[in-house]
Amino acid sequence: MGFLSKATVSVVGLGSKAILNGYCSSVTVNGLENLVRALESDERANGRGIVTSESRVWTMSVALNEQMRRLDDPVAWGVLPARFYRNSRMTRWTLGASDIMFTNPVFSTFFRLGQVIETFRGNGIYQPAIDTAIEKLNRGDWIHLFGEGKVNQESSDPNSPNAARLLRFKWGIGRIMMEAQKPPVIIPMWLTGFDKLMPEGRSFPYKFLPKPGVALSVTFGEPVPPQSIQEALNTLVRERRLPDASHAPSGGLQDPSRPSEEKRSGVISEQGWLGEPVTEAAGTRRQGVEMEQQAQDSAEVIARVRSAVTAVIQREVEALGRRVLGKL
Repeated sequence: MGFLSKATVSVVGLGSKAILNGYCSSVTVNGLENLVRALESDERANGRGIVTSESRVWTMSVALNEQMRRLDDPVAWGVLPARFYRNSRMTRWTLGASDIMFTNPVFSTFFRLGQVIETFRGNGIYQPAIDTAIEKLNRGDWIHLFGEGKVNQESSDPNSPNAARLLRFKWGIGRIMMEAQKPPVIIPMWLTGFDKLMPEGRSFPYKFLPKPGVALSVTFGEPVPPQSIQEALNTLVRERRLPDASHAPSGGLQDPSRPSEEKRSGVISEQGWLGEPVTEAAGTRRQGVEMEQQAQDSAEVIARVRSAVTAVIQREVEALGRRVLGKL
């Protein structure tokens, strides 16, 4: 499995380089040194993982088309040095929807070898895929996340009123961040032009081929300082401005199993790099609360802290997007 995975990643990586070099009129790469520096850091051996996060700008179609059109990942990784493709530690892990990427044995094998973690939509943030992502992050691996979980083309259109405005990030990102035991290196990303690489409306066989002459850009922001996230959370806790948590019957606080899951997540989070604001938030909430209300209130405060963590990460990605689109 190790050899096959390396072979799959190498072939896809080199193919991505070929697309960037052969189909595009220009490829502008900014800040790549930020990611390379993190990937080559000795801190990874001590369990400090890497998180990259971006928006998703692809249109969706039927199953086969959808896999073909998801070229922002992996084509964007064609900007990495080719030597990285031979080392799984230098290659990202990412979450992929079961109903899109794991629809038959061939696709399932391919994406697993390509370091994609099968994720089930609707199963919430307490599913094995998120557990696996946290485990890998705590081993110093690189996790790449699509925060919005769906397509948002307007965010990368500089002429749109919604330019650099992203849909609410999925709370799974907050859980991954909170349960990391060491502060991960968080690098926001912004892509432009990738929605033009495989446009809709072309006839067969061109609809399965990248469109030549497209101008692309890939921008890696500066790593987000861990202390800025800690300080932002501490401010929200002190001023009691934590965002609301979901109370939906499925995947929210009305789910009967949710309080115990949230409590377990809170215990893990209090032992990690965000332990201080999590502990302070929980302690503030417990003041004057009756014992029978403790479980539900504890679950709610952990969910609200997680929402705040997610919002802080989204803010950083949007800030990078504004800078990139401003340059355009």
